[in-house]
Amino acid sequence: MRAGGPLAGTVRIGGAKNSVLKLLAATLLAPGEYVLRNVPAIADVDSMSDLLRTMGCTVERPEPGVLRVVRPETIVPEAPYELVERMRASIVVLGPLLAREGRARVSVPGGDDFGSRPIDMHLRGLELLGARFSNAHGYIEAEADKLEGTRVTLEYPSVGATENTLMAAVLAEGTTVIDNAAREPEIWDLASFLNRMGARVLGAGSSTITVAGVRPEHLSGVDHTVVPDRIEAATYLAAVAIAGGEIVVAGAKAEHMDMYVQKLGEMGVRISPDPEGLWAMSPRRLRSVDVATLPYPGVATDYKPLFVTMLAVADGVGIVTENIFKGRFRYVDELTRMGADIRTDDHHAIVRGRERLSGAPVRAPDIRAGAALVLAGLRADGETVVRDAHHIDRGYEDFAGRLRALGADVERVDDY
Repeated sequence: MRAGGPLAGTVRIGGAKNSVLKLLAATLLAPGEYVLRNVPAIADVDSMSDLLRTMGCTVERPEPGVLRVVRPETIVPEAPYELVERMRASIVVLGPLLAREGRARVSVPGGDDFGSRPIDMHLRGLELLGARFSNAHGYIEAEADKLEGTRVTLEYPSVGATENTLMAAVLAEGTTVIDNAAREPEIWDLASFLNRMGARVLGAGSSTITVAGVRPEHLSGVDHTVVPDRIEAATYLAAVAIAGGEIVVAGAKAEHMDMYVQKLGEMGVRISPDPEGLWAMSPRRLRSVDVATLPYPGVATDYKPLFVTMLAVADGVGIVTENIFKGRFRYVDELTRMGADIRTDDHHAIVRGRERLSGAPVRAPDIRAGAALVLAGLRADGETVVRDAHHIDRGYEDFAGRLRALGADVERVDDY
């Protein structure tokens, strides 16, 4: 890619990756036919679809943006290594498999390379409901004679632990209360999906979720439209912030990303509601700000590579603090190869902005950092080549094509 003129036009975002994957896992709770709409054509959705197929489900795309899942009466409650190692989100099949089948064998998950993210809270929440776990040969072996409702207090508002506990609680006997639950829009979307299936979930989107268990026969397949992807929306807003110009991000919801929009406003980006989504216009150069990642509704850790990249070309010095995942600054060395002035100190990054960066060969370490490196190339002299672009494919549908439609000089080359 090469830097070009300002961006202009409309880009439409798809359904949230972090919701689709969990909705697919939730189909394991009951036999029947499910239709998911607004589903992006991305690698992680393909991986989760393949995982459901190995268990015996039918998963097909009858048309663009639509997934049809048929969950049979009998499935194989096992998630093999070769599929689970592609993405950490596959661990969320554990809760629905335990709830419906009473057992599960799930490989210890893989996924993005940006530090350890233990699944202890997932297992602890399920243990409180009555599950038993053992580890053997790289697999989590799980059993539950009967799940019983209880109070589960998460030590941290983990999205995955909330989702696993929530899905298991749907078929537990009695009432489950999840305290310190994650509050992300994707949690609300999962709860909405479960309620349409026949579950009884209250409080999703708040820090306390109450689930009244139902019998398995009360659940059935549903037709559901996936909530928009706020991380994808944030990425295109960052693109116009870096390259300049005026765009509309169709489908974006400001209420799902209040803190992000507020921070971009402080940096000088003008953002307003539009009949299609969000309108954004960027100044010639951004102003530096300080940013700290926090659980929702704070600044999401997935936004952080975008902020570091925006600050790299902003006027002034900004400090970015990572409070969620240890070690998620591994892409900083790649940005410094492009001439960025960034110094890291433990969980802080001190970014001194430059007028422009310099194109260079770099490598994407994960989905969001990979996208951020592409955006850095929009403000870099010369050519930038981002290798390991398969990471970006996990979370973005036709990323290069959509940027190109806005006027960016970006091309996807399969060799990279």
